[in-house]
Amino acid sequence: MNTRNQDFLSSVERMFDQAAELVGIPDDLRHKIKVANSTYTVRFGVRLRNKLYTFVGYRSVHSEHREPVKGGIRYSPYADQDEVEALAALMTYKCALVEAPFGGSKGALVIDPNEWEPHELERITRRFTQELAKRNLISPAQNVPAPDMGTGEREMAWMADEYKRLNPNELNTWACVTGKPVSKGGIRGRVEATGRGVQYALQEAFRHPQDIEHSGLSGTLAGKRIVVQGLGNVGYHAAQFLSQEDDALIIGVMERDGAVYDEDGIDVDGLHKHIHETGGVKGFKGFTNDSNSVLTCNCDIFIPAALEGVITKENADDIKANIIIEAANGPITFTANEMLRDRGCLIIPDLYANAGGVTVSYFEWVKNIGHIRFGRMQRRQHERQTMDMVAAVEEMTGAKFPERLLARIIQGPTELDLVRSGLDDVMREGYQVISAKWHSDPRIPDLRTAAMMIAIERIRDSYTSLGI
Repeated sequence: MNTRNQDFLSSVERMFDQAAELVGIPDDLRHKIKVANSTYTVRFGVRLRNKLYTFVGYRSVHSEHREPVKGGIRYSPYADQDEVEALAALMTYKCALVEAPFGGSKGALVIDPNEWEPHELERITRRFTQELAKRNLISPAQNVPAPDMGTGEREMAWMADEYKRLNPNELNTWACVTGKPVSKGGIRGRVEATGRGVQYALQEAFRHPQDIEHSGLSGTLAGKRIVVQGLGNVGYHAAQFLSQEDDALIIGVMERDGAVYDEDGIDVDGLHKHIHETGGVKGFKGFTNDSNSVLTCNCDIFIPAALEGVITKENADDIKANIIIEAANGPITFTANEMLRDRGCLIIPDLYANAGGVTVSYFEWVKNIGHIRFGRMQRRQHERQTMDMVAAVEEMTGAKFPERLLARIIQGPTELDLVRSGLDDVMREGYQVISAKWHSDPRIPDLRTAAMMIAIERIRDSYTSLGI
């Protein structure tokens, strides 16, 4: 058994228990919400390299209080049942918190994708999809996977295509997964969604001076010193947007082979390119083998965007960041969370902070069910209407509208504009609700407990309306 994954599941359950106690729901309903409804283990063979390989996969369904259930599929050699059940539970709470109409699910294939050629991975992925489809664990109406660690647009395209092959007469087959390439029914803005959501979450937090003052900071994001753990898809986009659009300073980045530290600010795009070309951060300006020195450096904001359970009771006292925003799932254990909270650190929890991915996945699912691109019906009408307003202003004032603003104002919203607008709205409203809950009752110790309480209350209401 993987001890880290056991600790991860235990931390999620302890955080749930703490919040459920404050909500005050009956023990029987609390147990029903807490436990996973089902977890399937599949073992299947694929003949590759003149040999039959047996692969192990998981799909856990935590809650079906709303359907379909939603959650990513990761490819990892360390995945196990504890991990997928913990992640599925977080998906349930996350969807309830941001009011995405899904239950929670999660999946994994025990595999190191770096050990296989693309054509081999495709055969493995298609066989895995067949095993899931047999059990209705992939379906537009029942269970909708998405990318996670070790998977991306490519794998989702393979899964969607295989599902379509197995169900040629189903109208909404492309809605069976999200996170697909745009050319295969995906939506613009999905790849960046989780990182963009982290940016929007921090922006909204800094609109709440009372919360920021709690951490010992003040002002805006401009000039804030940020350390990022993991420069994968989520960490890279969060760092890129915060540095380029909010004038924050990325001073540290940690990766598997070491870390990069530069007090004057790291070239995020340059480092990202270096990682893709060389496989790691070694050799980049500011490289150090001592990742722990970067983890524990003086910074304003720390963004763990890698694996779960990276901040524990062993290293929590060494973390000096004023704010930690959980871009990954479960990066802080239950005990470490209490230690950081007690010393005044503001923790923006994972079930809110990294909800950008499932939010934009929801938009993609709606697009696939509706069979029409967002903005298709209204974009040109918006442009014509705006042109008429500009003409009216010019006629009334006798002045010409400024050319530098005209094109931007007239242009109707694209699909990407609408996706970003919708995501921004979800992240703003989400933080506002969580913060208000936190400050409404002195018994609520932090944002994490407040967020979990809101999720539990909404799930409780859903079960109650079903007569359970």
